[in-house]
Amino acid sequence: MTELWQQQAGELAAAIRSKAVSSVELLEVYLARIDRYNPRFNAVVTVDADGARRAASAADDAVVRGDDLGPLHGLPITVKDALETAGMRSTGGAEELREHVPEEDAPAVARVKAAGAIVLGKTNVPKWSGDSQTYNELFGVTRNPWDDSRSPGGSSGGPAVSVACGLTAFEIGTDIGGSIRMPAHFTGICGHKPSFGIVPSRGYLDHVGGGLTEADINVVGPLARGVADLELLLGVLAGADGDHATGWRLALPPSLPGTRLGVWLDDPGCAVDAEVLAILEAAVGRLEADGAEIDDDSRPVDFEESMRVFFALVASAISPGLPDEIIDLARSVEDVPEETDEDPFVVMGRGTVMRHREWILVDERRELLRRQWAAWFTGHDALLCPVGPVAAPPLSNENILSRKMIVNGIERPANDLICWPGLIGVAYLPSTVVPVGRTARGLPVGIQVVGPYLGDRTALGVAGRLEQLVGGYVPPSLLETT
Repeated sequence: MTELWQQQAGELAAAIRSKAVSSVELLEVYLARIDRYNPRFNAVVTVDADGARRAASAADDAVVRGDDLGPLHGLPITVKDALETAGMRSTGGAEELREHVPEEDAPAVARVKAAGAIVLGKTNVPKWSGDSQTYNELFGVTRNPWDDSRSPGGSSGGPAVSVACGLTAFEIGTDIGGSIRMPAHFTGICGHKPSFGIVPSRGYLDHVGGGLTEADINVVGPLARGVADLELLLGVLAGADGDHATGWRLALPPSLPGTRLGVWLDDPGCAVDAEVLAILEAAVGRLEADGAEIDDDSRPVDFEESMRVFFALVASAISPGLPDEIIDLARSVEDVPEETDEDPFVVMGRGTVMRHREWILVDERRELLRRQWAAWFTGHDALLCPVGPVAAPPLSNENILSRKMIVNGIERPANDLICWPGLIGVAYLPSTVVPVGRTARGLPVGIQVVGPYLGDRTALGVAGRLEQLVGGYVPPSLLETT
């Protein structure tokens, strides 16, 4: 029998509505698991147990009264510490915001609360969500529950571990360079990066004074133990915000059949480890055996050009949170001729300090890529591609600029972890990650299912099909031995 903590959010919400379980009972399960597992994995960094207990008790009273209940009614959850949460410490992983307690929720947090969810705590992030592993000077390092010497990814590492370990019903994360998708891949859970712009991302703390505007490429999206939960949560999170809500309405198109699938599992621009590649190929084989038409020669856009555009634009987007010494270093490569440049660090350096005219010209290159993607999707329902070149790498004390990883026996920059996510994110496309297998070391491997712009339901539909074929979420191995 599936234990309560393993169940998906939709199942738990139904159980609360039917009085099969109470919100208070479910909350105590999560709080007990936080007490048990958090000292080892360090996913949850702030807990408001008393406030959550009061809210859970009120939620149970509402069920007894027969009140109208939201789709997430009574579900205790954690929220990424990069998202402002009213009345609860929200730091963005930065010393500068050590005592920051917002008066208002980020819109995404407000929406899940309005649907009935109860925020019991916040989860760990790297400072300003700016790393592919999860560490900051305030709260320390978050560890992977499949192997605690390895990274759970970043920047939503704390959120992913909270979901994987059953410390929460679901999570709300953010993704500018794979920050939902990479941790989902590394920890064996499901995550959805929505089409850019359909979920409000205000309230995102990526620098002091941040949260008032929306960063380019960045999105807010759900992490959960199943694809059905991702669909449920997207329905709660998506929609016009602020001034737009006065006259705009979001109407996502229905899912395409998901039978015409492109496959792009490897590329010289970011080679994938052979063991990971074999797992991805096996997952594609299951879809083909299930009746999907597979185009395994798919190259919708040029990988190298996509990387140049992505690294320039993501560097510009994250630049407000970079320290002065990094900005000074970036200026040292500002005048490197672009036509001779193939180094992503140089591209990022230039992007960090580029003038607005230069940004406009790079944005035009992005628009050309987006048109190429749109043309490709006229003949395909979805694309299958890697989340990253490796499964969860070992934790490292090196910073992101000097950190390395091993791919097919060759040392590569750890920054390559964001290449495959960046390929998709820079074009504003939706992507669902679902676990499809494990390596010989027992580390999870996920795959990206990418839909056309605003084709979120197609990405989710194909991911749900894969989940049925390969089995989906299983509890991390270290939970059985701690």
